[in-house]
Amino acid sequence: MDATGHPSPDSPSDPGPEPRKAASIRDVAQAAGVSYQTVSRVINSHPNVREETRKRVEAAIETLGFRRNATAFALASGVTRSVTVLTSNTTLYGYAATLQGLEEAARAAGYSLGVKLLTPEDDLDRTLSSAADGGGLMVIGFDRLAASALDRVPENVPCAAVVEAPSHGRTPPRPAVWADDREAARAATAHLLELGHRTVHYVALPASVGTRRSEGPRAQGWRTALEAAGITPPEPHGGKGWDARVGYDAGQELARDPEVTAILCGNDDLALGVLRALHHAGRSVPGDVSVIGFDDAPHAEFVTPSLTTVRMDFQGLGRDAFALLRSLLESDYRPPAPTFVGTALIVRESTGPTDA
Repeated sequence: MDATGHPSPDSPSDPGPEPRKAASIRDVAQAAGVSYQTVSRVINSHPNVREETRKRVEAAIETLGFRRNATAFALASGVTRSVTVLTSNTTLYGYAATLQGLEEAARAAGYSLGVKLLTPEDDLDRTLSSAADGGGLMVIGFDRLAASALDRVPENVPCAAVVEAPSHGRTPPRPAVWADDREAARAATAHLLELGHRTVHYVALPASVGTRRSEGPRAQGWRTALEAAGITPPEPHGGKGWDARVGYDAGQELARDPEVTAILCGNDDLALGVLRALHHAGRSVPGDVSVIGFDDAPHAEFVTPSLTTVRMDFQGLGRDAFALLRSLLESDYRPPAPTFVGTALIVRESTGPTDA
């Protein structure tokens, strides 16, 4: 045998020991001293299993290295264990982290997960029809295109979603989870006011619903904080995209106004562009201007100065959304307690008091 693990010409043809056979559900049942039906109930989180029995089965699963074959289960049970995720983006942090949470939960439950990327050129009805063929549908509805897709999912298709916090009195068209980013933005704005800033400017994300000038929940939270303090909100900037280039363009405009001392950004990518624009304009952060981002993307802690931001548990949202969808696909499944841990303001180096 050579160093790469391939047989060398002079090696004997003995194939070596037989590969270990994968453990079956009946092997687990025998090891745990229960029926294979009980093992199946444990695997599928069925509530009618005694805790002692559940622990014994889980220990046998761990010892034997059992992994359920999702395809075989689908054939045996008649349940199609597949989910298609509709999203317009897979690279921005909020979308990618939500997708990660969905994938983790789907894999743990024995579901296969596919992703369909939405584009403005799509025939939306045809896309929905093909995506929903034979399984469940999950929509990451953080933007106008995906929110429109969610509104048009056929009623007979099992579907759940992760969405922006809905406006008061508005209910998402399908079971959905969301973070209270409206309150998080209000708290972030209030923090800047408490530092002595006379007002806070906002670099906006595009809203997911309404007209092109509609405000999303983060903008609404910013506006609420200013109005509660008796401050007339300045005109928002941005609103044309989610990336650092949009933030840079907005930051250039804001940097020209010496009265600007505090900026809240709709996400961390926008904040990254704002920080660069302020640097190019010769305005220090946080000496001249304080900046807060949103989401706590991995790079936020490592830019200079490190970015104060609102931490969002997108993975938790993804896991909880999958639990909602699974409850629609499996009649005896009851979703566990939510895993989403909420939002938190993470104060770093990009914010400070003002002398203005």
